[in-house]
Order: sequence, then structure tokens, then C-alpha cells
Amino acid sequence: MCMENEIIRSRAYARAGLVGNPSDGYFGKTISFTFSDFYAEAVVYESPYIELLPNRRDRTLYKNLAALDASISECGYYGGIRLLQAALRRFHGYCIKNGIDIEGKGFSMRYFSSIPHHVGMAGSSAIITACFRSLMAFYGVEIERPELANIILSVEKDELGIGAGLQDRVAQVYQGLIYMDFDKATMETTGRGTYEPMDPSLLPQLYVAYKRSMSEGSEIFHNDIRARFQMGETKVVEAMRVWADLAEQVKAALLQGRKQDVGPLLDANFDLRRSIYRIHPDNIAMVDTARSVGASAKFTGSGGAIVGTYEDDAMYEALVRALNPLGVDVFKPHLI
Repeated sequence: MCMENEIIRSRAYARAGLVGNPSDGYFGKTISFTFSDFYAEAVVYESPYIELLPNRRDRTLYKNLAALDASISECGYYGGIRLLQAALRRFHGYCIKNGIDIEGKGFSMRYFSSIPHHVGMAGSSAIITACFRSLMAFYGVEIERPELANIILSVEKDELGIGAGLQDRVAQVYQGLIYMDFDKATMETTGRGTYEPMDPSLLPQLYVAYKRSMSEGSEIFHNDIRARFQMGETKVVEAMRVWADLAEQVKAALLQGRKQDVGPLLDANFDLRRSIYRIHPDNIAMVDTARSVGASAKFTGSGGAIVGTYEDDAMYEALVRALNPLGVDVFKPHLI
């Protein structure tokens, strides 16, 4: 429970889907990791009313039309306030359902995010996760991690109508490197998957690269595949099974110390995706350019960012030299 005049700061970190995505929304299996290079933060302090303070992505004042256009290109038409509003509504509903009294205490909340917008690093769910962490600390409410991940997903899917799966929310709630099995029978029986944290030291050398101008919301990216899956299209249903199997193979390779086997499996993940998805040429160029220097490459999420393995510093430097002219930033992620 928050003490009077105490300021609570909570963070949630960017996520990269290492392998298996996008099968998480289709009873598949994935491995993801969070990294501290980018994060979202929610700040809460007691006040007489509930007040949500806007971030720069919520701006309504612009210098000119060019500034408005640039802001929309970077942040989209929807800011972060809607994420906080939806999160607060779900948190309130959870407390009512569980007989937790949180009335009579107001607060002000503001948020910040350094996560590049809409490039597949789970920026929206990070804001919601940070919001929930701050609310839980402010009111002294505890929510079990698997249930918290489900609630965070419901904020986006049910409150805001954003197409999403559990992978991002589980990864950001647990943090670190985590294997996730969304087996249908388990999900339908328990409402959650099976989540296994793994030792990050098992990983080979990884890079992440992203291009801000490739920004596109996941609700746009995923909608066609979901319809095809629900109609039972054989190619799509089989792809989900193969992606889940790739996650199993990477897990086995990591546990057995076969780091050299991970890269080709990541490549296979993207190659299958390319065979059934409509992918922007700039995204394909990013992957192909990374591979041209010997690195592996696949999407971290919905497009706009890639993750892969590299052999040594010389290959990493070659990767940077090849991708930078495309307007792509490259870095070595710091897992957390």
C-alpha cells in the first residue's frame, strides 16, 4: 500500500519474440525475452481525483501541419491515455470481483515509453503492464503472474479490440527469457498456458535491429491470418504447428548447449512466415540484408524489428554497416 506523498514508479521492458511467434495466439509455443534497452514506466502518486496526465504521444497541439503529420507517422492516431484508461477499468473490475476495496483514494498517473512505436517490441502491453504494477503497489493488491498476464491481454483484446496473443504479456510479467506452451487443452481447462523461465546465459549472441519508419499496429498485421486460421485453412493451421515445433527445437538446443543450432531455426521461423503472410518489402530487405553477412534474422513481433544470432564481433560490425544505410538501428540487447 502506498504511503502518503509516496511516488511509485514501475517499469515494464521491451520484448523480443525469439521463436515460435505468432503461434502464441493459436495454441502454439514460443520463446521470448525482455531487455532493458527500452522500457515503459508508469508513475503514480496520491491526489484528490483520478487524473491521467498525457504523454507527448497524446499531444493535441502542433506547430504546423507538418509537425502533426510527423507525430502521426511516428505515434499513430491513438495515444497512450486509452491504454491507461482501459487498464484502470480492468483493474477496477478485478478488485470488485475479488472484494478488494480501493475506493476513496485518488491518484495522478503519468507514463513514459522509450519503446519504438509499433515495431514489434510490445510497446503497448509494456505501458499496460507498467500501469498495473504501479496500481498494484499503490493499492497493495497482489495478482498472480499468470492471471495478471491474462488481464493485461484482456485490456487490449476486450477493452480496445486490438488483436493480440498472450506471449508479450507473459514475457513482460515474468521478465527474462521464458518458454511458453499455450496447449489448447491446458488453456481451455485452466485459462493459462505453461510458462517456464530459462537461464539467459544459455542463449547465443543476439542482436536486435529496428526501423522506426516501418511502424504498423499488430491489429493490422494479424487480422487476415486469424480469419484464415478460424476457417481452417490447411496452410495456416499447419504453419502454427510448425512454429510451435520450432520453439521446442530451440528450447532443446539451448538446454543441450547447442547454441550454433539456434540461428537456422530462427531463419526457418521467418521463412515460413514469408510463405503465408503479406510482408512489406522493406521488412524483407531488412531480414535479407542481415542474412547477407551471415547473421540469422526473424521478426521480433509483427514487423519493423528483427532479432537474430551472429558469430562474433566482426560479423556484428558487418551487420551494423549493412543495416545502417537502410535506416535500421542495431544493438545488442541487455536481457532483464
